[in-house]
Amino acid sequence: MLKINNVKKYFGDKEVLKNLNLEINEGSIFGLVGVNGAGKSTLLRCIAGIYKPEEGETLLSGQNTYLNEKIRKDIFFVSDDAYYSLASNINNLKEFYSSYYNIDEEAYQKYLKLFGLDENKQINAFSKGMKRQTLLLFALAIKPKLLLLDEAFDGLDPIVRYNLKKSLYEFIDENKSIIIISSHNLKELEDICDSFGILEDGKIETYGDLLESKQNINKYQVAFKEDVDESVFKQFELLHMSKEGSVYSLVIKGDKENIINKLNELNPLILDTLSVNFEELFIYEHEGGDK
Repeated sequence: MLKINNVKKYFGDKEVLKNLNLEINEGSIFGLVGVNGAGKSTLLRCIAGIYKPEEGETLLSGQNTYLNEKIRKDIFFVSDDAYYSLASNINNLKEFYSSYYNIDEEAYQKYLKLFGLDENKQINAFSKGMKRQTLLLFALAIKPKLLLLDEAFDGLDPIVRYNLKKSLYEFIDENKSIIIISSHNLKELEDICDSFGILEDGKIETYGDLLESKQNINKYQVAFKEDVDESVFKQFELLHMSKEGSVYSLVIKGDKENIINKLNELNPLILDTLSVNFEELFIYEHEGGDK
């Protein structure tokens, strides 16, 4: 299990992470989302043991990850801005990582072939997507207990994205590890993550099972014979409301059946229910938090 306890992180006078708490179980693919500048990369670096929090701790299997050589061997971090020396190639990186991690040679050859990478070509000549695939190759071949992916799908073409998602599914099924994926592209996360957390104002206030959370937020379209006093909607946990003509679009958090029953008590001419996707879930939760 990964546990983050009361973590605070400052850069100068700016408090980026504020008493942040989170728990993620083994065998989970966790989607970390938030607006640009919310602190997603900072949080990943704290988890990886790269940054030391001013307060609090990050624990993997009960051990603090900061400056802990033993537990950091179980962590692999794919950064959004990875650095490579000018002359390095994949073979050089393999020698480097082999000095610290145990690389599964069979898995290494499998993903080298899957991603279509040339071991001897200089990495600086690679495209952004190929550079990312290079790190993903080692991440999957090292088989860490905790895999941290910052903007994992950025720069990847559709076929590579498909292959990566399939590989991550196989990886989590075989190793029962924890994968945390930070991404601004929520549509990419929706079909791979089983749980999520929304990082906002330095804290994760909204998190949980992705499917359950989506089922708990729905969009309702209602129309009435005559105009209604909008105060009647205050009985609901309303995240968003708009009106076009005589039709109200309401995004409401809560039990779907109970909400439908209450809306029917208002005698609508039309009542339709629509599900929301992950991107909409993030937007509406964000709007709700700003009220």
